[in-house]
Amino acid sequence: MNDDYRLDTRLVHAGEPSPRICGAVSAPIFQTSTYETGDEQRYEDVRYHRLNNSPNHRILAGKLASIEETDDAVVTGSGMAAISSALFSCLSAGDHLLVQRGLYGGTWSFISEDLTALGITFTVIDGAAPDTWAAAVTPSTRALYMEAITNPLLAIGELAAAASFAREHGLVSLIDATFASPVNLQPARLGFDLIIHSATKYLNGHSDLVAGAVAGRAAPMARVLKTLNHHGGCLSPHGCFLLYRSLKTLGLRVRAQNRAAEAMAQVLAAHPAVARVAYPGLPADPSHERAKRWFTGFGGMVSFELEGGATAARRLVSALRLAIFAPSLGGTETLITVPALTTHLALSPEERAAQGISDGLTRISAGIEDPRDLCADLQRGLDTLNVG
Repeated sequence: MNDDYRLDTRLVHAGEPSPRICGAVSAPIFQTSTYETGDEQRYEDVRYHRLNNSPNHRILAGKLASIEETDDAVVTGSGMAAISSALFSCLSAGDHLLVQRGLYGGTWSFISEDLTALGITFTVIDGAAPDTWAAAVTPSTRALYMEAITNPLLAIGELAAAASFAREHGLVSLIDATFASPVNLQPARLGFDLIIHSATKYLNGHSDLVAGAVAGRAAPMARVLKTLNHHGGCLSPHGCFLLYRSLKTLGLRVRAQNRAAEAMAQVLAAHPAVARVAYPGLPADPSHERAKRWFTGFGGMVSFELEGGATAARRLVSALRLAIFAPSLGGTETLITVPALTTHLALSPEERAAQGISDGLTRISAGIEDPRDLCADLQRGLDTLNVG
């Protein structure tokens, strides 16, 4: 469709089949694994669900590529399938990878354990210090991996500089934009080659699907698709339909989550029981100026430390009435979690400490409830901690 349309319009209309299938306003689920053979000239064009080329896959690919402003996109069976397919598509034994400090625990474990077992080495860089990156480049460096907003510390690195640095050094630039979503950030405009999402989170946004997505330029995306096809991480027809359904309301949901998170961050920043708040929308946050530069919204995630540490965090979790104690994020309901007990449990205490993740660090994923109710519940829960 016309790329001049604004994001919310493209979320609804981009990628839709024309003419509509049997007149169906919503694209149907193609619950079939196999299709009749035509005059395909390449293996990748043979119609087969595992090759990610069913009608459900291609409709989603068109919609995702449009909203990310990229040449192509694919969906995968999970966020980790998206991450692993993207990294395997540009790395092989003997290669070297630059990774931003503070990555999501699953990504860190994959890089530090699985990639290294295959002879792929890596160096951790400070995402906010571009002047230090060149010293980490080796003749075997092939890629640079960043997160739009790190999980769970919510730091934003020098994203534009990272894409430019990768291009100057002949590296593939990858960014996990899960926490930002296409509503708040357009990484392709900054020059990133591959954009990764755990579609389980904001893209789907209803806590009822596990999926992933990769979008990017044509050449690297062809390699991602080939890798994905070999590894078999395809998304089911019903999973494709759920994600297709959810993308249409992405803009409405994310903007509501932005507002709720910002309101809760302000409550946390003003409360004496809170030692530290991480939220890019707060003027005092170290990432605030970078967020203002590239983001159209500051996101639906808030992390904080309480004066009482891990014990206080557990008390707060128990005191809240609206936020559900659960991992993951990006759904319509507000969630609260302690990363040391969930998302980063696979890391050793030493690894968590090295990344600045204390046992008491707490993370809230704002839902779409009324921010006034969420803030009142949070205020009441904090007041039960009796700090002073």
